[in-house]
Amino acid sequence: MSELCLTLLCPPVIEEKLLDLLLLPATPTIFTSTPTAAHGLAHEYLDQTEQVLGWARATKVQVIFAAADKAALLQAIRQQFAGAGLRYWVTTVVEAGEIA
Repeated sequence: MSELCLTLLCPPVIEEKLLDLLLLPATPTIFTSTPTAAHGLAHEYLDQTEQVLGWARATKVQVIFAAADKAALLQAIRQQFAGAGLRYWVTTVVEAGEIA
C-alpha cells in the first residue's frame, strides 16, 4: 500500500480544531504535532511582533495516510478551514513501520 505524508503549518488559533478533526474515526489516527516557526508567510498572516521577528508562531502537523485517502482528507480540511491561513504539502513516504 502506498503512503503519503501530509505536512500542515497551522496558525495557533485553529490548532485545537485541526487536531480534533484528525482524531475523528474517518481520518488518520496517528499523527504528530510540534510548535514551530514559519518563515516566508505573507504579512497579512503575521501580527506586529511576528512582522518584526520575521517569522510566525505555528504548529507543524504531520500525518501519514494511505494515498487512496488523499482527496477525502484534503477535502475535509478545506471544508472546515477555508480562509484560515493553513499551509500544506504532501510528500511520498518511502518507508514506514514500527520497530518492535
